[in-house]
Formats: sequence, C-alpha cells, structure tokens
Amino acid sequence: MQIDNLDNALLTLLQENARMPVAGLARRLGLARTTVQARLDRLEETGVVQGYTVRVNEALRAPLRATALVSIEPRSAPAVLSRLGSLSGVRTVHTTSGRFDLIVGLEAETTEELDETLDRIGEAKGVRSSESLVHLSTKIDRRG
Repeated sequence: MQIDNLDNALLTLLQENARMPVAGLARRLGLARTTVQARLDRLEETGVVQGYTVRVNEALRAPLRATALVSIEPRSAPAVLSRLGSLSGVRTVHTTSGRFDLIVGLEAETTEELDETLDRIGEAKGVRSSESLVHLSTKIDRRG
C-alpha cells in the first residue's frame, strides 16, 4: 500500500491521540469527515493501523526499567524465550544481530525485584551471558 503525505499526517495525529474523534481529525487536517473516515478505513483494512491502544501515565509504570543484552547458545532460542516469557518483569524481547542475540526490556518495582529477574535470566538454560543496563531517564520517546 502506498502511504502519502495525508496518510502520514493522519497517522501522526492518531499517535498523539488515538481517541480523537474523526470530526476532530478532519478539522485538524482541513478535510471532510467522510474523507478522513475513508482514509482510516483503508489504513485499517490494509493493516497499516493495527489497532488503537491505551498509553498509561508514566507515573503509573514500574519505577525501575532496564535492558538486558543476552547471548544464547545455538539452537536454544525456544527454551530461552519460554523462560523469559514466564518472568513477570520481562516486558519485551527482541532478537538482534551482532554481539548479543536478544534485547530484553525489563520493569520492576524495586531494585531487589529487578536483581531477582536478572538472576533468573542469567540462570536460564541456554543463556551464555547477559549484560544489564538500568535506565536512568527518558530523553526522547516517540512511541505512539
């Protein structure tokens, strides 16, 4: 599907506020409501827009966040991913290229809880090594 400047402008507005009514989107874009609705329908039908979500206030998220960079043994990915999926502090797991195989996003209420999760990751069968980075502050966050 071809995305044009109007689609990009519409997507930007939705990322700022996914609950904005179609009439409000149309007003901001200077278009007819039916034009905006047709664009939204097309973006949803083609999978460009895959859903609308709730963003929780930063103050309500766990106060500690970290990233674990994990190297795993060959052919151990299914077992390691299963283990990571069972840990409540694990929020995201991404595969990657380079020195590390996985990037694991973590959240915890306390340093003890974070330390426990990191220990469980390091002990998992198939994990060769891990390195953790505690997030200090967020300077840029463009997630919608």
